[in-house]
Amino acid sequence: MKSILTNTILILLVRVFLGGLFIVASLDKIADPAAFAASILNYKIVGPTLAMVIATILPSLELLCGLSLILGLYPRTSALFITFMLVGFTILIISALLRGLDISCGCFTQDPNVGKIGYIKILENVGMIMLGVLLLFVQNYGITLTQFFPQQKNAPSDKI
Repeated sequence: MKSILTNTILILLVRVFLGGLFIVASLDKIADPAAFAASILNYKIVGPTLAMVIATILPSLELLCGLSLILGLYPRTSALFITFMLVGFTILIISALLRGLDISCGCFTQDPNVGKIGYIKILENVGMIMLGVLLLFVQNYGITLTQFFPQQKNAPSDKI
């Protein structure tokens, strides 16, 4: 396990994979927040007003965290937010499955016929959660954008 946590190439690949996935997932939602709000409403958890608030804020958070993770700007914080989002998405999918809902997850597209929820989606999310947790325990994130800026003595750190 220690060799995985110290392999900077592997860590960089995990950062780019998770960050890229969240960037791609955010784009369709940002382009059409009303359609994303409709996908949120399909879960039958929140009403229309809260669905629209979530549809407006969540994709921007996904984009910000994805970019931050890839660029290495506060990578631990970004990994924490991504992991929390993935856990939340997984709980929502499990809840919808237990209630017998046959809906699209709303992950990458708002097309109701694409990306149906199911146990495969849960397994995919669990895999991504594991990658996010891995990034929380890494000490060296490899190449990061912050390496190219001079360090200040009293600069805030990315330690949680």
